[in-house]
Amino acid sequence: MNRGPGFRRLKKGLAYLCTIVVYLYKCGFRFQVSAFDLPAKEPLPEMNVQRLNVIRQVLASTPVASQDELRRKLRRRGIHVTQATLSRDIHELRLFKGPRGYSLANGTAGAAGEDDQPPSLNEMIDSFGLRVRRAMNQVVVGTVIGGAQPVAAALDRESWSEVIGTIAGDDTVLVVCQDARLAGDVEARLRKMLES
Repeated sequence: MNRGPGFRRLKKGLAYLCTIVVYLYKCGFRFQVSAFDLPAKEPLPEMNVQRLNVIRQVLASTPVASQDELRRKLRRRGIHVTQATLSRDIHELRLFKGPRGYSLANGTAGAAGEDDQPPSLNEMIDSFGLRVRRAMNQVVVGTVIGGAQPVAAALDRESWSEVIGTIAGDDTVLVVCQDARLAGDVEARLRKMLES
């Protein structure tokens, strides 16, 4: 039976869709049968509070040098978290990254005097930054996955006069400057932070 080119395209599209579904499942994405299914366990806010408490316990008991190390320590305690969620948790807890790694900003070693201050742009670039490139009047900052939001927020807090605004994706921050010359200055400042 000849089903024609439309059927072959549909069949190919379904095969591609199935491949995506299998990939997402292997990456830890869980599907719900209905959009109205409620989670059987605790509601999300309680899980969020519980996860933040476990992060505090981990940091109080042992030094943590990187986000990846923190994620592994959480996994050993039964908490599976994505890099993006962990970045948001670090931002929410206002963690300080010093020479010995992450610590709580409320008086733990290395964070004296930083109680109410969010992490600086230097700390965010040091923690998440990978590369910096300029294109005309724009600067593109590449970060680890989930690191773009904290870097953009830190850059916005700096209020550099050369910067008009920032747009953050998952692993890229677009910094828009007034002109190409000022973009060169911003690129140089960010590159210096990245290389220090």
